[in-house]
Amino acid sequence: MSKVGIMGGTFNPIHMAHLILAESAYEQLQLDKILIMPSKKPPHKLHEPIVSDHHRKEMVKLAIEGNPHFELSLMELEREGITYTADTLRQLTKDFPENEYYFILGWDSLQQIEKWRDPDVILRLSHIVAAGRYRSPKDKIEQQAHHLEEMYHGKIHLLEIPNMDLSSEMLREHIKEGKSIRYYVPSQVAQYIQEHGLYKD
Repeated sequence: MSKVGIMGGTFNPIHMAHLILAESAYEQLQLDKILIMPSKKPPHKLHEPIVSDHHRKEMVKLAIEGNPHFELSLMELEREGITYTADTLRQLTKDFPENEYYFILGWDSLQQIEKWRDPDVILRLSHIVAAGRYRSPKDKIEQQAHHLEEMYHGKIHLLEIPNMDLSSEMLREHIKEGKSIRYYVPSQVAQYIQEHGLYKD
């Protein structure tokens, strides 16, 4: 049985905190590979300006280039309609039942997961791998993890990673204001954003 991580998100744009989180999950949980999976239309970001699927896909490809255990998955981008994690896990489990899935998310998403569609399915079909964000209270993270395990009989793994106050929204603002995003994103991604004039308006 292969242990497969899933790192989803709009990746608008993908940045170093995404990559560090995925790499930490790979190493600490001894995963076989991680699917980096751009989402098409997440329900909580329907009104957020998102650059085209093509640009986000290309930025992810550039960001993970050279990492043999990261793999771009277009599964959600190619599915029509609103993107729901439960549907993705149902499809993966149906197509590749031999795999064990580890869904990687941040503390903010762990807090909200009970409001997602079919949280019981998500916790039944995958292990949840969570990491705190900058200044996240460790006791609250542990309390929420324990609550979800009790409520849904799920398995929650908490990662040890450095605190990073970094978000795609912040980077989009930096670009609009003409500030540097160097070292916040892989150099190839920064170059791609500049060449295509992304996030300037």
